Amino acid sequence: MNLKQHLSELREVDWAGLDVEGIATWPVSLKFLFLCLLYLLIFAAGSYLHIDNLKAQLAVRVSEEATLRENYETNANYVANLDAYRAQIAEMRASFAELLTSLPLKTEVPGLLDDITEKGELNGLKINRIDLLEEQDREIYVEIPISIEAVGSYHDLGAFVSGMAALPRIVTVHDFEIAYDSRIQPMLNIKILAKTYRYEGEGDGV
Repeated sequence: MNLKQHLSELREVDWAGLDVEGIATWPVSLKFLFLCLLYLLIFAAGSYLHIDNLKAQLAVRVSEEATLRENYETNANYVANLDAYRAQIAEMRASFAELLTSLPLKTEVPGLLDDITEKGELNGLKINRIDLLEEQDREIYVEIPISIEAVGSYHDLGAFVSGMAALPRIVTVHDFEIAYDSRIQPMLNIKILAKTYRYEGEGDGV
């Protein structure tokens, strides 16, 4: 059967009376046309789903590429500055080691109290009392409060605070209480809260 015969057969089909359940009785040309349309429909649906899947895969690959590119740039920058980072780490370690030498060991704290007393007396203060208060545990160090009671002038107090900065161990001054007493003028009653620190990881049995 040639094309002209197929077209003639299709023109004679009663399209309104077609029933899919009776497809076995359809003319050959109509069956062929139906199969072609069904194939095209299946092909179009498959292509659409396949293309959507490819698009999703492409989006994933594009995202992965952006992440890999960012990681590459970060690592390339790190490698390019690796020597500088190593130098900074070495410098930080040296600074940390130097700082540790300025913190008293547990066995050195009593001697530090003697140094503070001596520094006060050299600067004109009369140290009436100096006491260690309860230690405070911090994240990586121990804070050691020191209560100081003394008598002296404003000038003596200023010289004493400046002299504390020259001590070989770190001592910080925090709170002052100054009271005027007419019986000891021109001197003043002075209460000072100072603090020193000890590294939590020191190897002296702490």
